Amino acid sequence: MNTQQQELVKRLNYFENWKDKYRYIIDLGKQLPAFPEALKTEENRIHGCQSQVWINIQTQDGLMKMQATSDAAIVAGLIAILLKVYNNLSPHEILNTPLDFLAETGLLQHLSPNRSTGLYHMIKRIQSAAQAQI
Repeated sequence: MNTQQQELVKRLNYFENWKDKYRYIIDLGKQLPAFPEALKTEENRIHGCQSQVWINIQTQDGLMKMQATSDAAIVAGLIAILLKVYNNLSPHEILNTPLDFLAETGLLQHLSPNRSTGLYHMIKRIQSAAQAQI
């Protein structure tokens, strides 16, 4: 588990109840940088999510640079978590990054089936973009 994942586990597990954990996740989403309207294209939209989700992934100097947004507060927070884990990594690092933190925080067990499916599609998009660079 990388440092970012360890930090996320520590922060999420600091909260004793899921109401506070969700509030923290929503706050992370509110801290996402503004997502340009011009990037809200069909190509950048993640299909399979109940809410509207866009992610733009560019490769720069061998690193995957990502920005993303959602129209749903909790989903924006989930995106913020994924960006903390994956942003500015090489394609090889992305593909070799285990997602142990999702289980260690209990996040997978506490998301609704629709949100879990959406999270899966977000992760697959990031991994597919990384795979395409190899």
